[in-house]
Amino acid sequence: MSEIPHSSSRVKEVFLAFLLLGLTSFGGPVAHLGYFRTAFVERRKWLTESAYADLVALCQFLPGPASSQVGFALGLLRAGPWGAAMAWLAFTLPSAIVLVLFAFGAAVLDGPIASGIIHGLKVVAVAIVAHAVWGMARNLCPDKTRAGIALAAVFTVVLVSGPLGQVAAIVLGGFAGLALCRDSAAGKTSDSLHFPVSRRAGMVALGLFSGLLILLPLLAGATVWLDIADGFYRSGALVFGGGHVVLPLLEAEVVQSGWVTPDEFLAGYGAAQAVPGPLFTFAAYLGALLPGINGLVGALLALLAIFIPGFLLLVGVLPFWNQFRQWGSAQALMRGANAAVVGILGAALYQPVWTSAIIGAEEFALALSGFLLLTVWKLPAWVVVAIVAFGGILIAN
Repeated sequence: MSEIPHSSSRVKEVFLAFLLLGLTSFGGPVAHLGYFRTAFVERRKWLTESAYADLVALCQFLPGPASSQVGFALGLLRAGPWGAAMAWLAFTLPSAIVLVLFAFGAAVLDGPIASGIIHGLKVVAVAIVAHAVWGMARNLCPDKTRAGIALAAVFTVVLVSGPLGQVAAIVLGGFAGLALCRDSAAGKTSDSLHFPVSRRAGMVALGLFSGLLILLPLLAGATVWLDIADGFYRSGALVFGGGHVVLPLLEAEVVQSGWVTPDEFLAGYGAAQAVPGPLFTFAAYLGALLPGINGLVGALLALLAIFIPGFLLLVGVLPFWNQFRQWGSAQALMRGANAAVVGILGAALYQPVWTSAIIGAEEFALALSGFLLLTVWKLPAWVVVAIVAFGGILIAN
């Protein structure tokens, strides 16, 4: 990677910002994108709305944990390679620690108060995602053409479920932008983002990504370490959208192989729903249970193996994508893709965010209150999380 000027204060700034998010970002990957937008576009102004949407579109399109890839890129943008590492560590560590403790038998998620908090945290995800969709729609769909592209993206992800629908919506949105958004792109330059990644570093990262994907299956069976690295690396490398989409791949690797029982798998999945941060930290829980290796070592190995492929791929693509997005035609394409991202987030606001949280009038009122606290009173997201979580306790009890 090429050098950029950055100081230890910036690295510390990144770590503390993402640690706060790692402790409060409940609701899954779509909600995480809302938290990131509030924290880094609205409040800290690290990048513009359109640049953030470009980044989201890229990470949605690549295999790997999309929200963690966005966070990694934001840390890289702000404070270089150390910033990227600290962003991932701070965002991932809180939930990974809780899930490892859960694997070791700490019943941290039992009891009526904990259940009420979890209920409130599901509701606050509705407010966070709604706030993100509202703000992004105003900035990225300012005309009828892009509003139409966003609506078409909603229909696409409804008709084609799963990660394939998301990728299809972004691709179709990009082509629609290329055809229909040239006028809105004319005379405008794409917001500049300077990622400290050279073309050579990008090629090395792509080579490592491909080499590990090919070599690890060939080496699997030699040691338990290589077996674990292979299974979790392939799961992280072959999943689009991240989050819940990785679960079938992990189930095939650890349950069907006999490493983890179905009951243990489902218990860990339930715990992963109740903690902040990326769902990929479920890998730490599974790694702690794997036979033939120390629990903490297994958790660390599984956690690194599942995240590394997505980050290698992102680093490999960034230097080429950054130049690509400066072209006039590419700007029109990205305007269409960004509108499609708004549609994807809008569809996700309903399913699974709304349907899993809003089960009555009380939940609706609580979510609406959270939305107003974010949009009108402009309170920090972590304050809204705390308020709505407390409201969840009152509703549940």
